[in-house]
Amino acid sequence: MESLDPRLNRVNLEDKSLLKPKVALDQFETYETFVQTNENKPYQHEGVVHAPNEDMAFLFAKEQFSRRGTCSGISVCKTENVIVSPTTENGKNIYDEYEPHGSELHEYEKYEVFHLFRRGKQHQHIGQVEASSYDEAFNKSKAIYNNDKTVLNVWLVKTENILFVDENYRDIWHTLSEKQFREATAYRALDKIKKFKEENS
Repeated sequence: MESLDPRLNRVNLEDKSLLKPKVALDQFETYETFVQTNENKPYQHEGVVHAPNEDMAFLFAKEQFSRRGTCSGISVCKTENVIVSPTTENGKNIYDEYEPHGSELHEYEKYEVFHLFRRGKQHQHIGQVEASSYDEAFNKSKAIYNNDKTVLNVWLVKTENILFVDENYRDIWHTLSEKQFREATAYRALDKIKKFKEENS
């Protein structure tokens, strides 16, 4: 098939099939990243990283999302392992508007539950349930975690599909607990200028 670009046709290359499909598995997969700013707060979705595997995804996530602020934990999971509920509109609670049914039951497994409370905000880790399917996990989450807050959307992830920080390695976050050196305010430039002027007046 000839190119629509006449410049390429004038070159008269033997192989004109320069545009080829991408080779399978020649690009990284996406991993969702959840960050815990301190041990007293829940994990919160922070964004996505691209990585060849789970371990590298964790390293990329640590570099991307814990450089500037304090952090006590990071977890990652493949995007394809996040099961997402419908999203409600006009402040309606998804637990009141949606009821899953008809899924086949399997062995009981642990599921991590994440809630979205406001549009434009991030999903927060709410807790864990044991269930035999994603539908049952949703219903159990409704029974346990549906309180006075309006939940717009629910994410469910099997616990086995999330890489959490091992308790034995939590000290990796304490090497630079305060990172004010990355903020301009930490250098108190105006104070130094004022002092310099006073000394040289």
